[in-house]
Amino acid sequence: MNRRNFIKSGSFAAAATGILPNTNVFAQEKKKIKLAFIGVGLRGRNHVALALRRDDIEVTAICDTQEEPLASCRKQFQKANKKLPKEYTGGADAYKKLLEKEKLDAVVIATPWQFHKNQAIDAMKAGLYVGCEVIAGLTVDDHWDVVKASEQAGKPYMTLENVCYRRDVMAVLNMVRQNLFGELIHLEGGYQHDLREVLFNDGKQPYGGGVEYGEKSMSEAQWRTQYNIDQDGDLYPTHGLGPLMHYTNINHGNRMTNMVTFSSKAKGLANYVEKTSPGHANAKINYKNGDVTTTLINCANGETLLLSHDVHLPRPYSIGFRVQGTDGIWMDVNNGLYIEGKSAKGHAWDTADDWLKKYDHPLWAKYANDAAGAGHGGMDWFVFNAFIQAVKQNSQTPIDVYDSVTMSVITPLSKISLAEGNKSVEIPDFTNGKWKERQVVFALDDSGF
Repeated sequence: MNRRNFIKSGSFAAAATGILPNTNVFAQEKKKIKLAFIGVGLRGRNHVALALRRDDIEVTAICDTQEEPLASCRKQFQKANKKLPKEYTGGADAYKKLLEKEKLDAVVIATPWQFHKNQAIDAMKAGLYVGCEVIAGLTVDDHWDVVKASEQAGKPYMTLENVCYRRDVMAVLNMVRQNLFGELIHLEGGYQHDLREVLFNDGKQPYGGGVEYGEKSMSEAQWRTQYNIDQDGDLYPTHGLGPLMHYTNINHGNRMTNMVTFSSKAKGLANYVEKTSPGHANAKINYKNGDVTTTLINCANGETLLLSHDVHLPRPYSIGFRVQGTDGIWMDVNNGLYIEGKSAKGHAWDTADDWLKKYDHPLWAKYANDAAGAGHGGMDWFVFNAFIQAVKQNSQTPIDVYDSVTMSVITPLSKISLAEGNKSVEIPDFTNGKWKERQVVFALDDSGF
């Protein structure tokens, strides 16, 4: 499907016309790419499962420092009747041997956060596309280093932020581009997810069953919990911020200018440990990360964005999206939507379902069957496929390095704001002024699909 017909089928021609050049200017598409995985824990194996569903990917190598994830990954290949990849293991530098010895087109990185920056930079220097799980780096300088490496190597870096491709999120993006909400004023999102059974387990299963972390635990509790002990800030901003950036055209005619962060007291994790295992030593730890961290962001075009990080307390899962403009509002928590003059009643919520169905994004309308059975309601397929198709087409990824680091840098900036008494801090312009001229590209056609 060409771009013009795609846009017509999605009924947002007025918003999209003239924005994105035809992508057939890129090199002829490769029939099959060679891909490696650095990190094959639970998240890495989710991506491996998607790769094994496809005939256009040859997974030539995997890398992990532990035998358990490697063994589980082997079973995935055996079940799929695919050739076992070469394995690289040992110390934290094992991935360097992979980059040196394998002939690859791209890597997917799904390791603990502290390894992302160096692994991504080394992969780009090796001439590879990088698809990396969040986050991009631990410090502001780390994020600049990733940008410089991508620019110098001429290789794309894409944060694999799956919520950008969530079906309702993309339907609302379609509505935003058709001006249903009018001029956008205020938006909200975040990560509101009870992670207590992710941050603690019994060392025998990845989720719950005990209150151990670090060496006595397994999976994410081995490393992720320590961040909540040592640091106060928004440790996971991209689920909420990625979609908000697309709604407000951040880095593409707009930018985030400054931000301030507030953090509540931290009682949730210690309380959970004490309830689960009374008297356990981990209930006496001084957890620094506040139970609810709130960040307010200013944009150059006048919008405000609010992010929430809320993972230590009992609660149902929610991103907490709110998109509000001069003509209406959508909120995902109450599955409500209101458009002035078009909703059923004045001052009363419509159930969002009918609106979301009517404005289903063309990518979902076309590729929902392909995504069926993939993780997180299918959005994992969309983000992985977008990365793979960019590699095959030798084109820029739909979430590029500037977008990736912008949504990730909130973490170190929030720590700075909190450490300096809720001080307003400037948000770096990683595009070095190019945001004023950069055109919107995300999900405007199906060239990446």
